[in-house]
Amino acid sequence: MTAPFDQLDFIYMPSRDVAADAGYFTGVLGAELVFAIEAMGTRVAMIKLAEPPPRLLLADHVDGDSPILVYRVRDLDAGLAELVGRRWEQERAIELPMGPACSFTTPGGQRIAIYEATRPGVVEGFTGRRDFLAEAKHAHQPRKLARPAGFEPAA
Repeated sequence: MTAPFDQLDFIYMPSRDVAADAGYFTGVLGAELVFAIEAMGTRVAMIKLAEPPPRLLLADHVDGDSPILVYRVRDLDAGLAELVGRRWEQERAIELPMGPACSFTTPGGQRIAIYEATRPGVVEGFTGRRDFLAEAKHAHQPRKLARPAGFEPAA
């Protein structure tokens, strides 16, 4: 029995302050800000920490504190049918900019979504957009962390 998941493309991370969080990821962790969009009362920033994906999506409209792992599937209807055949229960259908999706929570509380990439050029179309760049650029000032007793940095 194989899973219908192709690839983990995105991790939606709830954020109370997307600009500040994006500033931390870019200014402190050295990540690349792919885009920072503000539309319809929400803010979303895509962060690239490494190659290959997943990309992080900091989003102020995602409820709760747990991230949502977003997996691409070849065919959403077929993937959903396969999961239903395993006694899985659908929670909610959603529309992502990249295509239709369905999200659910596992019995252990992990949040997962599957989507079909019916609009694959969307991310490229958003790349470089900086609706709130000025805030994200300087939103977080690095702080010096205390080192544990006996800690010596490598030479």
